[in-house]
Amino acid sequence: MSEYYGRPTCIISNATLELECLITAGPRIVGLRYIGSANLLAEVPSIAVSTTYGDFHYMGGHRLWHAPENMPRTYIPDDDGCTFTQLSDGALLEGKREEGSGICKSIEIHLEHEAPRVRLLHTLMNENQWEVKLAPWAITMFRLGGRVLIPTRAEKVDLDGLLPDRHLTLWPYAHINDDRLKLQNDLIQINAQPGGSFKVGTFNPRGWMSYQIDGILFKKSFDVRSGQEHVDLGCNAECYCDQDFVELESLAPLSVLPAGEKVQWVETWELSRVGDLVRP
Repeated sequence: MSEYYGRPTCIISNATLELECLITAGPRIVGLRYIGSANLLAEVPSIAVSTTYGDFHYMGGHRLWHAPENMPRTYIPDDDGCTFTQLSDGALLEGKREEGSGICKSIEIHLEHEAPRVRLLHTLMNENQWEVKLAPWAITMFRLGGRVLIPTRAEKVDLDGLLPDRHLTLWPYAHINDDRLKLQNDLIQINAQPGGSFKVGTFNPRGWMSYQIDGILFKKSFDVRSGQEHVDLGCNAECYCDQDFVELESLAPLSVLPAGEKVQWVETWELSRVGDLVRP
């Protein structure tokens, strides 16, 4: 048993990695590190936003939301009611039924025995008496100082190369000339430095995003569900950055979830030591 700014946690590990999970709040993963190294995830215990349900605390680390974003539904507090179950190769974090949305969230964590690789199974359960339209939305918060890469391009969508093959989505608070944003023909790059709020999204045909900091490359991978309805003008990958942290966000397609049913979304995380900045 350990603590994260006064909140009880449990550390799970394999031969190379440690993950620290809150055991009464969330579900949240608040620590990710090579054994003996610094936490890669952002630690922001004092940042909160006020809602009609109470204060939502960002805390830091990795969380599960459901899209589309809405105030106050997205920001329902999760300070208590979570249960932690140790698994043979990881842990199961189960949140309580959300007041106001009727959704119950859980994250199942599985570590590979030797490799610095983790599989996360995110689940949204509809505990209402009616159907709900939503999408699983997995958000990982990192400390600043590194570089984000998001692929934007795959093969041509038509043989003659006449149809558009990528798009860029920006939020109202994002400036297109933000000097942290660098566009390449097949990549979005965000230099994660302190600044005003900025968010960019796209449909990522490669199914991975990366963040490189302190000579370590973090890569999250997920399924690409082409041809299905996605939120935010068709995004399955997004990045948010401000003065305190940077987020790598993956989104499943929208689902109409009947009462008592669940939808799941899988991410795979992998760490590697790379030294200088590289392109995955």
